[in-house]
Amino acid sequence: MNGLLGDPSARRAYLGLDERLRGLSEVDRDLVRLGQMPGLSRWLEQVAATGGCARPVYLRGASETFSVVSGELVRRYSTAGEPGERLALRCRNRRSSRCGPCSWLHQGDSWHLVHAGLAGGKGVPAEVRSHPTVFLTLTAPSFGRVHRTGGCHRERPGVCAHGRTLGCGRVHPEDGGFVGSPLCVECYDYPGHVLWNAHAGALWKAFTDNVYHHLAALAGVGRSAVRRLLRVSAVKVAEYQRRGVVHFHAVVRLDGPAGPTDQPPSWATADVLVEAVRTAVGAVALAAPVSAAYGERRLRFGVQVDVHEIRGEENSPEAGERVAAYVAKYTTKGAEAAGGVDRRVTSAAEIRLLRVSAHMRALVGACWRLGGLPELAHLRLRAWAHMLGFRGHCLTKTRSFSTTYRSLRAERGDYVRGGPAPKREVTVGFWRFAGIGYRPGEAVIAEGIALDLERTREIARDHLPPGWVGGARREPRRAGAAGHTGRGS
Repeated sequence: MNGLLGDPSARRAYLGLDERLRGLSEVDRDLVRLGQMPGLSRWLEQVAATGGCARPVYLRGASETFSVVSGELVRRYSTAGEPGERLALRCRNRRSSRCGPCSWLHQGDSWHLVHAGLAGGKGVPAEVRSHPTVFLTLTAPSFGRVHRTGGCHRERPGVCAHGRTLGCGRVHPEDGGFVGSPLCVECYDYPGHVLWNAHAGALWKAFTDNVYHHLAALAGVGRSAVRRLLRVSAVKVAEYQRRGVVHFHAVVRLDGPAGPTDQPPSWATADVLVEAVRTAVGAVALAAPVSAAYGERRLRFGVQVDVHEIRGEENSPEAGERVAAYVAKYTTKGAEAAGGVDRRVTSAAEIRLLRVSAHMRALVGACWRLGGLPELAHLRLRAWAHMLGFRGHCLTKTRSFSTTYRSLRAERGDYVRGGPAPKREVTVGFWRFAGIGYRPGEAVIAEGIALDLERTREIARDHLPPGWVGGARREPRRAGAAGHTGRGS
């Protein structure tokens, strides 16, 4: 681009390109522009380095690396020589609906994070395989009868208080739009639904605290003493049900007081952990802020609780791979997986224009109305209306469960660079925001690069030897391999 600006005749020819391309589509005109752009090969390298990111972030600036010992300048990088004088970086959006390449990479990091806590690795000792570990699913209570797949409520004759039948009797396809919507809109508890989503994270925190209390009761020790005898390590992911309410899939592990390197007491078995989890779920209850708009609400988990042991050494590492893949796949989804939207709602007028079902629109509207109440201002329901009130992270873990996203990204960055940065060097950068996203033709090329990289991964996985960890054609390994095949961090 610098060469183009320095040559007046070339610049006039470049700027006059659109005059000769009238009648072509916007994409075609942009593709022709790209073909005439100096530094096209370097621009393609940048797109490939981001993995074909759908909406990259551009920075403009420079970085300087100095020797810690002598203080001399070792090397300098500047975007002045890049196409457009800017550098493209991944958007790192976890949602597959927003950016497929970045969500795939995030899913791979999530797989490693969960798998390390089950089978070891990434700084976690392999001995965690023998620690008592359970997989559990915590659901939300009912807020009203909703349409389901298969035979929909055929066993309930009669009508509700509003004159609508309690049963449906029809068979709904999974993608028909009816599944998850209420049989009677007037009967459905929309405020309770939104409040539960908004307090789901607090309910999870209360549950993990209660697990300690119930372990203490089962062991016959004091509540303060049990925390000196063991540690409850956990990771959970939030998934949206079709009705628009979150439920949690979680892995809970018992460690000794020192963490993963320490064995728990002999009495802390998997059976004891299962019993403690079941009783702790039923004991959790939180009071929502009282409001004249909806009265008093007591928030609890639903009665459907699934808890089972993850076998240790006899099934690892494959058992850990399957569980890690199951948890990781939900990190790329949000409310859009239930028929909602994947970006913030900025006004009440925008809610009426959303291309969603009436049920989803009612949930977003309930968030907006409740978000205007002073007693609920701390919940920031309007800011999280697109998430139907849920404002927690999709995946959270205790500090000692396993590694961190930051460590995994740093490890991948070192892998791409061919090794960690020398410890005797320090880098200082000067950067500023220079834009985001692609022009129409650029987006087409980036999408093609992303598809090529995906095909390459598929072919590589299909040719892996059958004895390779995770199997040659398994989805768990697809997610797991992300930490090693993605270009750029």
